Amino acid sequence: MRSVVGFALLAVVNMSTSVRAEYVQLYAAGSLRAALTDMAKAFEDATGLQVQAKFGPSGLLKKEIADGAKADLFAAADMGYPQALSDANKSGPVVRFARNRLCALAKPGIKVDSSNLIDRMLDPDTKLGTSMPNSDPAGDYAFEVFRKVDAIRPGTGATLERKALQLVGSASSAVPPRGRSVYGWHIAEGRADVFLAYCTATAEAQKQYPNQQVIELPKDIAVSADYGLTVMKGASQFADVFATFILSSRGQDILIGYGFGPGMD
Repeated sequence: MRSVVGFALLAVVNMSTSVRAEYVQLYAAGSLRAALTDMAKAFEDATGLQVQAKFGPSGLLKKEIADGAKADLFAAADMGYPQALSDANKSGPVVRFARNRLCALAKPGIKVDSSNLIDRMLDPDTKLGTSMPNSDPAGDYAFEVFRKVDAIRPGTGATLERKALQLVGSASSAVPPRGRSVYGWHIAEGRADVFLAYCTATAEAQKQYPNQQVIELPKDIAVSADYGLTVMKGASQFADVFATFILSSRGQDILIGYGFGPGMD
C-alpha cells in the first residue's frame, strides 16, 4: 500500500499547477471531523491538492448525495449508507477504513460504571441521550445496545427506546458553540445525564469537560462501528488519490492517533 501511495502522490506532484487547481469534495461523518481535517492538511502538504470537507450525520449526508449533491468521496460512520449509494450505481465499491465503538458519557457526580450502567440507563430519573436512528449511525448503534440489553433483561429494550432523548443527528438538532463537543455540551447544559456516543467522541468531550465521566460498555452489550469509504461516480480525478491516502499507513496512523481502530485487517 505504501508504494502505491508513493507512486500516486509522485504523479500528482509532477502535474502542472493549473491541473492541480482542482480540489476533492469530501462528505464525512461528524465523528471524523478532527481526524480528517488533519488528514486533509497532511494530504495537501504532500500533494498541493486541497480537500473541501462537509461534516454531518452520515444518513443526512447520504440523502444529500443521493439527491444530487456534488461529492467526490463519502466517508461514513457505518457501511450501510455508502453501500446504498454503491448499490444505486452512484459510487464505486465500499471499503472499511476505520473502526469505532460505543461508550457512555455521564455527568459529573453520578454514580455509574460498567457494572451498573444498565441500571443507571433504566432509572426513570436518568435522562438518557442518544443520536437519532436512521439519520446518524450513532443512534442506530445506541438502539443496538438497547436490543442487547433486552436480550439480557426481556422487556427493557422497549423502555430504553421510549426514554431515549434523540438529541443529535437531525436537521433541527440543537447546535453547540463552535469547537465544543456536542455530547459534552448537552450534558453540561443538563439535557442528558448519560449519553451513548462513539468512544472517540466521549474522549474528546472529556478533554473539554474534565469532570464528565467516560464509561466502557459491558462486554455483553458492547457495540462496534465499522466506517465505510466510497468514491463517487464522476468524481474528481484526485478522489482516488485521497482515498488511497486515507487507507495508507500514514492515513491510518492519523486515524489511530484520534482513537479509531484501523480499518484494514
